[in-house]
Amino acid sequence: MDLFSRSWTALRAAVADLADDDFTKPSGCTGWLVRDLVCHLIIDAQDVLITLATPTQAEPTRDAVTYWTVADTPPTGDDPLAALTVRLAAAYQDPALLKFHLDDVGSAAGRAARLADPHQTVSTQDQALTVADYLSAYVLEWTLHHLDLTAHLPNADQPPAETLTRTREMIDTIAGTPFPASWSDTDVLRIGTGRREPTATEAAELGPLAAKLPLVLG
Repeated sequence: MDLFSRSWTALRAAVADLADDDFTKPSGCTGWLVRDLVCHLIIDAQDVLITLATPTQAEPTRDAVTYWTVADTPPTGDDPLAALTVRLAAAYQDPALLKFHLDDVGSAAGRAARLADPHQTVSTQDQALTVADYLSAYVLEWTLHHLDLTAHLPNADQPPAETLTRTREMIDTIAGTPFPASWSDTDVLRIGTGRREPTATEAAELGPLAAKLPLVLG
C-alpha cells in the first residue's frame, strides 16, 4: 500500500509539472496524446474510489498479479472507450482544467487508499481481491503510465526506483520467465509490454521469452 501511494503521488506530481504545450505531445500509449493519458488517469482514479467503496463478502478470486489479463493483440486506440477518452480529453480545452480534475479526484483516491483496510475484500470487474492486492496491482498501472507520460518528455521526472523494481517483479511473474538481469527496470517494462521494440541484441538475449511478447495487459 505504501508503494501505491508513492507511485500515485509521483505520477500526479509529474502531471502537475507539465507545461501547457506538453499536453499536445504524444504519449507512450498508442494513439493518445499526453492530454488523453491524463484524462485516462482521472477515470482510473474514479475506478479506485468506486472499487474501495465496493466491499464484498466473497472470497478473493485474484491477487495483485492475476488481476491482470494478457490480451492477444496490442491496443490500437480505436476501441470505443479509448475513443471516448480522446473526445473527453479534447473537451477540457484548457490543460489547467485537466490538472485540477486529476488533482481533485486523484487526491481523494489517494486518501481513500490510505484509509482502507488492507484485509477487506473488494469487488471490481466481477472479481474479488483484497484491498492490499488491488492497490498493489495499481502500482503496475501507475508506473507504466508514468513511463507513458514521460515517453516524449525527456526532462520530466521518472517513476520512483522502488516502484519500477516492484513493477518489474510483477512483469517477470506474468511472463513466467524473468527478463535478462542486466536489463534496466525501465527497459524490461517498455519492451515487455510492447512500448518499444527490442533491438537485435536484446531480442537475442530474450531467447524463448521473445515469443511471449508483448505482454498486453488489461
